[in-house]
Amino acid sequence: MQNEVKQILHRHFGKRSELISILQKIQQEHGYLPLEAMQDTASKLKIPDSAVFAVATFYSQFRFKPCGEKLIKICLGTACHVRGADRFLDNLKKELGIEEGETTPDGKYTLESVACIGCCALSPCLTVNEEVVANITSPKLRKLIVKK
Repeated sequence: MQNEVKQILHRHFGKRSELISILQKIQQEHGYLPLEAMQDTASKLKIPDSAVFAVATFYSQFRFKPCGEKLIKICLGTACHVRGADRFLDNLKKELGIEEGETTPDGKYTLESVACIGCCALSPCLTVNEEVVANITSPKLRKLIVKK
């Protein structure tokens, strides 16, 4: 892991203005921001660790734990909410045995809710690893989380 982080940091000029871009690339590579990678970033940019943590915790796009093989993000925006997204979220939580922001013990699923994914005409909807699943129904949810 450390080698990949060093390669990412090497491609940058060590400017604080590159912090978000660096963190995005680290997360893209690893699926989350490992503690050591954030510390290496702070060292490379010659800023305190706390400055890196402040930025990383401010933006909801960053995660600090690995997520499951399937990252499910259910939309709770107005159109989805009106069409029952809350009920589908509750069903997913019950079926997977986890709460929002958690990963199943087998590492297969991570469940999150988001304010809007921009597919209001397809509501209710969710994404699985960035792929949109439109017009959610209970049978679609069951197929989505088939335990194998």
